[in-house]
Amino acid sequence: MLLQVQISSAFAADKNLDASRMEQMPVVLSEYFSVLEDTTQTLTLADVQKPEVAARFNTDQAPASALNYGLTGSAYWLRLTLSNTSDQPLERMLEVAYPILTSIQFHYADAQGGYRTVDTGNALPFATRAYKNRAYVFPVTLPARSGQVVYLRLQSTTPIIVPANLWEPQAFHTHERNDYIAQSWYFGMATAMILFNLLLFIALRDAIYLFYVNFAFCTALAFSSEYGLAKEFLWPGATHWAIISTGILLSLSVAAGIAFMRRMLDTVKLIPKLDKLLKALTYLFLIIPFSLVLSIETFIRPAVSLIVATILLIFSVGLYCSFKRQRSAILFTIAFAILLAGAAAMVLRGLGYLPTNGFTAYGVQLGSAIEMLLLAFALADRFNVMRREKAKAQEEALKAQQHLVEHLQSHERILEDRVAERTGELEILNRKLEALSTTDGLTGIANRRRFDQVLESEWNRAARSGQPLALALIDVDWFKKFNDHYGHQAGDDCLRHVADVLAASVCRTSDLVARYGGEEFAFIAPATDADSALTMARKICEALHARGLPHEKSDFGCLSASIGVAVMIPKETDKADVLLKAADAALYRAKEQGRNKAVLAE
Repeated sequence: MLLQVQISSAFAADKNLDASRMEQMPVVLSEYFSVLEDTTQTLTLADVQKPEVAARFNTDQAPASALNYGLTGSAYWLRLTLSNTSDQPLERMLEVAYPILTSIQFHYADAQGGYRTVDTGNALPFATRAYKNRAYVFPVTLPARSGQVVYLRLQSTTPIIVPANLWEPQAFHTHERNDYIAQSWYFGMATAMILFNLLLFIALRDAIYLFYVNFAFCTALAFSSEYGLAKEFLWPGATHWAIISTGILLSLSVAAGIAFMRRMLDTVKLIPKLDKLLKALTYLFLIIPFSLVLSIETFIRPAVSLIVATILLIFSVGLYCSFKRQRSAILFTIAFAILLAGAAAMVLRGLGYLPTNGFTAYGVQLGSAIEMLLLAFALADRFNVMRREKAKAQEEALKAQQHLVEHLQSHERILEDRVAERTGELEILNRKLEALSTTDGLTGIANRRRFDQVLESEWNRAARSGQPLALALIDVDWFKKFNDHYGHQAGDDCLRHVADVLAASVCRTSDLVARYGGEEFAFIAPATDADSALTMARKICEALHARGLPHEKSDFGCLSASIGVAVMIPKETDKADVLLKAADAALYRAKEQGRNKAVLAE
C-alpha cells in the first residue's frame, strides 16, 4: 500500500503500465519511461528520489522502439512505474537489448519498502548480471494489487541506446531461444566460411584467401562483441577490453578488407595511384587499435568517421573496377553494397540519426552474412578460372610436346630437312594460334583483342594521313530478355545471326567487324565520313530487322539492334578511347530514343 500511495502522489505525471493487462508481447517501454539527464554523472538513487529532483524527470516520451541519446558524456536516469491490478502476483522480465552499454544500474523495490540494486554493464564481469543473457535482463516481481517504481541508470562510452521491453517470462524464453538460434546460424556460417577459405589458403598458398579469413574472422568477432555474445562466452570476466573490443576488431576488419580488395581487384595494376592510398589506409587501421586502448572516449568518434569514409571509398573502388569490366569486381561490389547498407544503418543508429528497428539493429549482421556468401562465390569463381587456365596451358603444352616427339622420331635421319620442315610447321601453328587468339569462337568474326589491335593501328594511321576514322558500337536490343525467354542456345544462335548480318553489310576489305563483348558488336571503317558510316549502320539495322527473327519480349516483335556511330579525324595527341567513348555515348542515345536505330555522335 505504501508503494501505491507513492506512485499515485509523487509520480502522478508518470505513465503507469499495468503489467497484468499486457495485451501484446512484448510491451515496448520507451513511452512509459520518465527521463532525467545527469550531465554531472553524480546523482545517486537517493538524489533522484528527492521531490525537487524527481520533478525534473521528463515524462513526455513519444512511442518509439528505443530511446536513443547517441554518444554523450551524460548519464541518464529512467523511471518506470509498474502496477499489478490482478489478484495474483506477477513475474515479468525487463529487457534492455543493447549489450554494449558500459554501465547499467537497476534499482527495484524490496519487500521492506527500500530499494535493491543490480549493478552491471559491459565494463563489469558477466557474472554481475541478474539474468544470464547476452542482453541486460532484469526479473521483476509484482505482488497482487500493488505497484512499484523502478529506476535505471545508464552511462556509456558507446552510444546510449535503450531498446527496452517488458516480457511475460514464457514469451521471453521463447524469444530468447529464437534469438540465440538466429545468432548461431550467423556465426556457424561465418565459421564455415573461415575454415573453408583457410583450407584453400593452405592448399593453394594464395594470400587472397588468408586476407579473406582475417577479414571474416575479425568481422564475426566484432559482431560477437557488438551483440553481447563475446561477453557471455569468450571473455566474461573482461572489463576494459569488453568496452574497446568492438572498435578494435572493426578496425582490424577494415584493414583486412582493404588488403583483400586490393588483391581481388588487382588495384595495383588497375588504379596504381589510388592503390597507394588504400595501402596507407591499411596501415592506419592497424594503428587505430592502439589509440582506442589509450582513450576510447577521445578517439571513438574520429575512428567511426574514418571507418564510414573508408567503407564508402571501398565501395567506390568496386564500382570503378566494375565499369572497367574487372571480372571479380561486380560480385565484390554487390556484396559490399549489401554490407555497406547494414553498416551505415548501424552507425547512423549509434549516432542517433536513425531509429532502432530490426534493420538498424541487425541489418549489418544480415548484410555481413550475404556478403560472405557472395565473396565466397567470387573466390570460387577465381579459383575455377585459375584451374581452367592452368589445365588448358598444361594440355596445350603436352600436345605440343607429343607432337614434337612424334615428328622427331619419324625424321631422325634427315635432320637438316626436318629442321626446315619443323620451322615451317611452327610458323603455321603460330599463324593458327594467332588467328584463334583474334577470332571469336562463337560467331567466327574478330574478337575484342583483334578489335583493340585494329582500332589502335587505324587510329595511328588516320592521324598520320589526316583521313576520318569511323567506329560503330552495336547492341542487340533486349538481348537478356531474349536469352531468358528462348534459352542460351537460342541466344547463341541469335548472336550468330547478328554476326552474319554485320559481315554481309560491312563489305570492304579495309573494314573490320568484331564482337565487342556479350551482345555488343562493333565495326571499324577507315577513310569513311559521317554520312557513309551512318548509312552503313542504318543498313545493318534494316537488314537485321528484315530477317524477322522472332523476339516476343521486344517492342518490335523481332530481333533488332541499336547502333552508336562516331567519326573523327584523329590527332596524334589523342587516344583511340576518345572515339570509343563517343560511339558509346551515341549508342546510349539510340537506346534512349527507342532502340532499333542508328545515331551519330554529336
